[in-house]
Amino acid sequence: MRRSPLLPIFLIVVVDILGLTIMLPVLPFYAERFGASPAVVGLLVSTYALCQLVAGPALGSLSDRLGRKPVLIVSQVGTFLGFLILAAANSLWMVFASRVIDGLTAGNLSIAQAYIADVTAPKDRARSFAVIGIAFGIGFLVGPGVSGYLSAHYGFHVPILCAAGLSLTSILGTTFLLPSVPPRPEGEQPVTPIAALQEAEAPAAPGGKRLRILDWGAYLQYFRRPVLGGLLWEFFLFTFAFASFTGGFALFAERRFSWHGIPFGPKQVGFVFTYSGLLGIVVQGSLRSGWPVRLFGELRLVTFGFAAAAIGYATLGLSHAIPTLLLAATFSSLGNGLIRPALTSLITQQVGRGEQGAVLGLNQSLMSVAQIVGPAIAGTLIDRGWLSTWAFWTALITVVAVVLNRNAREARHAATDHLERA
Repeated sequence: MRRSPLLPIFLIVVVDILGLTIMLPVLPFYAERFGASPAVVGLLVSTYALCQLVAGPALGSLSDRLGRKPVLIVSQVGTFLGFLILAAANSLWMVFASRVIDGLTAGNLSIAQAYIADVTAPKDRARSFAVIGIAFGIGFLVGPGVSGYLSAHYGFHVPILCAAGLSLTSILGTTFLLPSVPPRPEGEQPVTPIAALQEAEAPAAPGGKRLRILDWGAYLQYFRRPVLGGLLWEFFLFTFAFASFTGGFALFAERRFSWHGIPFGPKQVGFVFTYSGLLGIVVQGSLRSGWPVRLFGELRLVTFGFAAAAIGYATLGLSHAIPTLLLAATFSSLGNGLIRPALTSLITQQVGRGEQGAVLGLNQSLMSVAQIVGPAIAGTLIDRGWLSTWAFWTALITVVAVVLNRNAREARHAATDHLERA
């Protein structure tokens, strides 16, 4: 019996995501040690996202030509070197250099998604892609809390070196566990010329084609469609608000909350992220069971999600104590947990199978743009001391998305009524 490649790819993705989430509570405080202001910290996060947006399509194209495994190893080596430079940094420019190197080689997840598509039959692909979601859940549940604890008790270098160790483990796993040539999914017949033509006309892998900088004009067609355009704007606003929140929360918490008279540090911030990750797993589990969609429908779930997230962000702006902080984290985590899967499902329902890869790729690129702009704005607001303004700004973005979602519901109902009359 041939060993399935999904187990090693799952372990590799888990290790990669753990390395990424370990950095969440540490990086802002680490950069501050070298004199970075909140605005500069925001630019640090944006720099990584910008490099990822520029290099992501090139890495994907290389993996198409050279194979997934060698490009995946190169990507992981870049992440490993980035962590080593970050741990050895003695000035702010080295911190930026580490993030640039990591961002320019940050194709781990997209290449892993492409690999999964390569080794699974189309009928099994959606279920196989669940390994990415599970890996993210594990990473966000474990990584930030462990990172915060280690940095508080042993110093900032320890969690960064742990991230480097995890990255090295991922490289070894890819090298020795992942098959060099992706095997054909079991039961799949050899590709005939007709099958090859059909495959060429099939949708792209669920990871989607990444958008190049000069490709924006080709994607405007999707924004012009009545229902789909609104849903895409909702997705952008969701990721914009979420990136603004994650990019600014550590610095906000440091200036707003204290624990036993000491300002919040990586340990406390890490525990809040862990709590949010736990709630996210609970929400994802309920959605996988299917009953919320059957009971409310995806459009209403998205509306509930945006409303809950807006309440959470607004409550965060008003909070000065830990109980209200946890209340805000509860609402925002539940809301964000509902939005992403339900909204992504609605978007894919608005296009044919031949366009799903392109639209999902557009989603990924919109997320990258949000991760460039959101943290930069968050850092600037916090740098000026506008702590509550930062939280209310994030809530306002989400409220705009609620309005767009209401318009999408009305447009979809109108389209349904028109079809029924026809």
